[in-house]
Amino acid sequence: MNEYLKNIMNSDIPIIKYDLFSKYDFINHGFTTKKGGVSKGYYSSLNLSFTRGDEKEDVLKNYHLLAEKIGEDIEKFVSSNQTHTNNIRIITGEDAGNGIVKEQSFIDVDGMLTNEKGIVLFTYYADCVPLFFADPVKRVVGMSHSGWRGTVKKIGAKTVDMMVEKFGCDRNDIITAIGPSICKDCYEVSLDVIDEFRKIFDEDRIKEISVDKGNGHFMLDLWKANEYILMDAGILKEHIENRRICTFENSDVLFSHRATNGKRGNLAGFISLR
Repeated sequence: MNEYLKNIMNSDIPIIKYDLFSKYDFINHGFTTKKGGVSKGYYSSLNLSFTRGDEKEDVLKNYHLLAEKIGEDIEKFVSSNQTHTNNIRIITGEDAGNGIVKEQSFIDVDGMLTNEKGIVLFTYYADCVPLFFADPVKRVVGMSHSGWRGTVKKIGAKTVDMMVEKFGCDRNDIITAIGPSICKDCYEVSLDVIDEFRKIFDEDRIKEISVDKGNGHFMLDLWKANEYILMDAGILKEHIENRRICTFENSDVLFSHRATNGKRGNLAGFISLR
């Protein structure tokens, strides 16, 4: 097990955090594990998805437990509606409770940004890459969901661009983190996926992010791909944090779609301004 992960698992509800973000007391952020909820079976126990077939009452109870743990108001939680797009929505107080304590009011949203205090942004994972964003100067925070499709569509760069365009952020001030997701050693893809990456990267970078296993099979490094995309968008290398926690390798404590053939719940990345 990843050493950092091992060290936090004795908590009632373990929360994975990032040093770049934790040094600002007005930023609340984290990434959940399987532990700490009431869901049963292969959803056990802190499943945060209403769409995987789990009991709605159990999922809602999990959110209440998490709200208490992180000191936030569940009425201010906002759920994304992920469909592997690069669509990013600016979230306001009018969206509070969306998809959690009230009906989902928007669709096809894989990234969210806000500069309003108390709004907690939630995106969901079980191998795809969570991207955390914050500008501690302008006080803007965001979360984006970047599977291979979102990575090819450069959702990370688009999130940075929107922070600059909509909130006046300086790229040099923006801090980011790459959250728990499937690593290069565990993520096998076919040639058609690599060909999509060839549309955005030159061959030198393709060699950096992939290993050719032969017969049209490749191992793909979404962490490195997203790091390149963030740096190309103007994020300083020292402003990209990655604890290198693989969901597949740690599927005993993290939901992994590939490790369980889809029999799983969802983890969540969250961020807010206090």
